[in-house]
Amino acid sequence: MKKGIHPENYRVVAFKDMSNEDVFLTKSTAITNETIDVNGVEYPLIKMEISRTSHPYYTGKAKLVDTAGRIDKFKNKYAKFSK
Repeated sequence: MKKGIHPENYRVVAFKDMSNEDVFLTKSTAITNETIDVNGVEYPLIKMEISRTSHPYYTGKAKLVDTAGRIDKFKNKYAKFSK
């Protein structure tokens, strides 16, 4: 492999799934200003909308995740066309 093309600032980061509050730790170079306390240790925090613990493909459960209210916006926008 070529030298000098990969980042060297890997550290343990907490990723939090905001749809089900699941937190998991892994190494990452992601930049964030937020932190979270996990088992008495403080880690940088990356918030996610969906992860392996909430995605229907991995869980086998069809689940609607509408965190931004997109369905309501769509219904309100096209309500005038309904009979």
